[in-house]
Amino acid sequence: MAAPVLTPGPGRASGHDRAERRLAVRMTAPSLILMALVAAVPIGYAIWLSLNQYSIRQAGLSRFVGLDNYISALSSSEWWSAFGQTFLFAGLSVSLELVLGTAMALLLNLAFRGRALLRTVVLLPYAVVTVVSAITWETMFEPNLGLVTQILSGLGMPAGNIVWLGEPGYAMAVVVLADVWKTTPFAALIILAGLQVIPQETYEAAELDGAGKWQSFWGVTLPLLKPAIVLAAIFRTMDALRVFDLPFVLTRGANGTESMSMLAYKELRENRLVGEGSALSILTFLTVMVVSMVYVRFAGSNIRAVSKEN
Repeated sequence: MAAPVLTPGPGRASGHDRAERRLAVRMTAPSLILMALVAAVPIGYAIWLSLNQYSIRQAGLSRFVGLDNYISALSSSEWWSAFGQTFLFAGLSVSLELVLGTAMALLLNLAFRGRALLRTVVLLPYAVVTVVSAITWETMFEPNLGLVTQILSGLGMPAGNIVWLGEPGYAMAVVVLADVWKTTPFAALIILAGLQVIPQETYEAAELDGAGKWQSFWGVTLPLLKPAIVLAAIFRTMDALRVFDLPFVLTRGANGTESMSMLAYKELRENRLVGEGSALSILTFLTVMVVSMVYVRFAGSNIRAVSKEN
């Protein structure tokens, strides 16, 4: 009788697998340690600054205050106002970017003459420096001479009296539009990469089952695009929650557009409150980290569910 062949049980790795894992750890350890140091040193220093209070009058004079700066920040209406405005901006801009990015990716995935040129043109806004983009949008929404005002006035709409960046609702709308114009190509690029790995045989099978174009989109394309869409949402949400340059150039944080990063900047640079500003920076960092962890957890379960379905 032949001897039984022993195989690793479920959840157990073979000796070869363990050896490969040890080799992978040894090869990646130097890079991981270097990356950890590069990230940990400034974060650790910021945490230390946030636990102290520094004198404005006398350089070098400071005292340890523990969590007082965090308690002061969390009990401040300014922080919660900036918190809400940041999430409002992130929610509006990321939602629009995902919808428009999906539409752009579907268009760019079609086979037609001049597709390469169109892809290049579509990606141009993302290559523009954010400050230049913000100044352009500020000029477009000038109350009297701006392009938007002239167009709306030409259509018979009373837009001449609207100070776009001087009123809360309009100011946030302009900041969101400027962000959507600039970063939608980034979302489209990620979603386009997801489109290009969908097997053509899947569409052929759906067509044999009698599915039309619209049914194929909802039943095949969209479910298989979920991982790419979630990945684009992760990157864009992290970036949107850290937004600083667009509202800084367009409104200086006035009229309901102050972000968490802008509030930390104001405390650090303008008010010279190093401890308080550092605490606000750490709170911003923690907010982005928590949202990212929730996204990654959702993305992992979502990708596994899509894999099982297909």
